[in-house]
Amino acid sequence: MEQHYKLIRVRELADNDEDFIKTLAETFLEEVPEDAERLKKAVAEGDYFNAYQAAHKMKPTVDLFELGILDTLIEVQDWGKFEKQDLDITSQLKVVIDAVDLAIAEIRSDFNL
Repeated sequence: MEQHYKLIRVRELADNDEDFIKTLAETFLEEVPEDAERLKKAVAEGDYFNAYQAAHKMKPTVDLFELGILDTLIEVQDWGKFEKQDLDITSQLKVVIDAVDLAIAEIRSDFNL
């Protein structure tokens, strides 16, 4: 439990209310995979606007669950925001997607979702 994510800040926010913590985990599982797919597609297509939007939307949740990739996610976000055509962002995207995938699998398992 909690190898690829941390619940410290989630527990603080939820004031240790286990039902609310589970609700936050469910919300993570509803939103983050969809946003990650949108981000992958946008980067693959060179769609800077949607890459920026998806990464920006993911930031608070990735930060709350402490996936350890916030700085890398911000790099991907800034690639889209500033349309950095001269930058290959694929390695940073892979780091983000791999961390998200590991957290998704672990949260599903930990919360039986």
